[in-house]
Amino acid sequence: METRPIVTEKKITPAKGWVPLVGFVLLFIGAILTVVGGAIVGGWGGVLIGVGIFCILASVFGLTGLMAIAPNESRVLLLFGEYRGTVVDSGFFWVNPFYTKRKISLRVRNFETGSQTTPEEKDAAGKILKKKSRTMGRPSKVNDSDGNPIEISAVVVWKVVDTAEALFEVDDYEDFVAVQSEAALRNLATRYPYDSENHEVSLRGSTEKICDQLRSDIQERLSDAGVHVLEARISHLAYAPEIAAAMLQRQQAGAIIAARSRIVDGAVGMVEAALGQLQRDNVVKLDEKQRATLVSNLLVVLCSDRNTQPVIQTGA
Repeated sequence: METRPIVTEKKITPAKGWVPLVGFVLLFIGAILTVVGGAIVGGWGGVLIGVGIFCILASVFGLTGLMAIAPNESRVLLLFGEYRGTVVDSGFFWVNPFYTKRKISLRVRNFETGSQTTPEEKDAAGKILKKKSRTMGRPSKVNDSDGNPIEISAVVVWKVVDTAEALFEVDDYEDFVAVQSEAALRNLATRYPYDSENHEVSLRGSTEKICDQLRSDIQERLSDAGVHVLEARISHLAYAPEIAAAMLQRQQAGAIIAARSRIVDGAVGMVEAALGQLQRDNVVKLDEKQRATLVSNLLVVLCSDRNTQPVIQTGA
């Protein structure tokens, strides 16, 4: 199957707009004077009036070719549907008035996955009734690689680097970035577990690696949209409410087991050191039964999670 070539950006630098501005203004003033003079002269004055009206229309039409471009903005120029180039330099320029000028911002933008964009509303006269807005992002609910339902969302930072691809290769590049970022995040969440006890890559334990992988996945999906992803970071990560309590108990149990294991290791070391010091300094001689009793008492004292109460032997 034959593939359609991708339209790539072609940067152009048009003429500065100050000279055309002065020229068309002078032409407009001269045309008005010509019309007035033709009306006064009479006779051949009709020809002068016709020439003056034509010059007025030409000057007004020529002024429509002026455009001012702010920093980090661009204008995509089309001539009867044919792409002619993109102006990315800031300043005041003049181009062919027949050009259609499409504005695309080159500024850095960001959004949170799960948010929704409300387009601006205009009346019949073109007056903006409601500005464009974006709702707060809602975490996406997805199952991780272990099948546990989790909630996850991310913040994506991006910018347009190829205006031709952004305008001609996708229908709405802003909506395309939002949808593909959401899809990449969901796909990433299904490939890794929420947490791992074997030091494997996990969503919670390998934040930097997961974020780098997310940025790479999003960039791959946006390769033909003229967009460069600067950063992608996990902004929300949690178990779904229906299993959050059970998972919290599991995490607490794991923490208790790990703490107890460390306490036991430390207590055994302390008992070994105490017995060694007693034997080395000949403080007291203990038989096997006494050593076992001493070890048992020391371990109870060191490993107990509550304060021990000593029992003093008063008999023989």
